[in-house]
Amino acid sequence: MQILGYDYPDDCYFDLENDMWCRDVGDGRMQVGVSAFGVKISGNYFYMCRPKPVGTEVEQGKTMGVVELSKTVVTIKTPVSGAVVEINEALEDTPELINQDPYGAGWICVIQPSRWEEDKAALAHGATLPEAAERRMKLEPVDDWIKPQLP
Repeated sequence: MQILGYDYPDDCYFDLENDMWCRDVGDGRMQVGVSAFGVKISGNYFYMCRPKPVGTEVEQGKTMGVVELSKTVVTIKTPVSGAVVEINEALEDTPELINQDPYGAGWICVIQPSRWEEDKAALAHGATLPEAAERRMKLEPVDDWIKPQLP
């Protein structure tokens, strides 16, 4: 679905606070990445992406890696708790895949969830997504939806 001009695929669950997504890859494992809106507010260019290595245990809302943007290095937070079981090695040489295809080739890692039912309750999906995503996006001064107040 499109919300304020940004893609929010129906098969994804969104951590709107951290602008991250996850989706089941078909066997209960969850693929994770940065949302299209997260890419936009990050400056539309990722110069480096270093997820935690395979085997690392991560906790929802905590650091799962770092990315380098135009002039800063920031942590990225995982939307789901569990063990990192795969990382997108293509990002090592081509981190701009995150910008170009955030829900496809730009995925960051795959996590084997350890408490999916609990984590899922904190994520936006389906009918709860449009209103929550729009509320989140309007907190950021991007594009034309937030006009400066003139005296």
